[in-house]
Amino acid sequence: MRVQSLTLAVAGAALLAPSMAAAAEPRVPAEPTAVREGDVRAADLLARARDCTRISHGRFRSDHGKRAAVTVCGTRHAVFWKADMDIDCDGQPGPRCNRRTDPLFSAATAYQQSDGRALSAERLPYVVVPAADSVWNPVAYGVRGGTVAAVVYRDRVQYAVVGDIGPRGLIGEASYATAKGLGINPDPRHGGASSGVTYIIFKNSQAKPIESHTAAVVAGRRLARRFVQGE
Repeated sequence: MRVQSLTLAVAGAALLAPSMAAAAEPRVPAEPTAVREGDVRAADLLARARDCTRISHGRFRSDHGKRAAVTVCGTRHAVFWKADMDIDCDGQPGPRCNRRTDPLFSAATAYQQSDGRALSAERLPYVVVPAADSVWNPVAYGVRGGTVAAVVYRDRVQYAVVGDIGPRGLIGEASYATAKGLGINPDPRHGGASSGVTYIIFKNSQAKPIESHTAAVVAGRRLARRFVQGE
């Protein structure tokens, strides 16, 4: 993870938070598996994301010290960007994500499960969106906690949800589980991918409850088909 989580510092997080569902927490697969050329092929998603209609008022940095080069693009039903992947290991502590494995670990996430607990970066594939600023405001484009995403790396597609908020001006981060599902080294200290990751977020969608990876996959496949068909 690039910097310590802004979960407690970002005042706007409450505006993006999903409503708390009363349903009991479902079982989340411990080892989510990305789709390799499956229901919707990675190549088809990448082809659709080749052309960019810019919606951000400027560009983001992928890391501190790098030049701002990442543009947020948009279609009628989705927003997307191409960047690196830094590893978010925040949320519920476990054997792989804790203060020992990640010196910048935070036990909180911007969005919570239906039982009020933080999300689990180890078990739940989720992506991190930058805090709203003058460059881009995610909520203005239907991007909130629990919004469904498809993350593409090489020939793999990992369905996920929006699960945390990162620093202003920086983009390109996802949970331990997202990286592992895509075949990217998920180690929070030394893992991640330096480039080649495409993040597609489907506007105004919602996985309910947010911690259900199954719900994200079901919705993600349907929305990905619509995306590649140009709707």
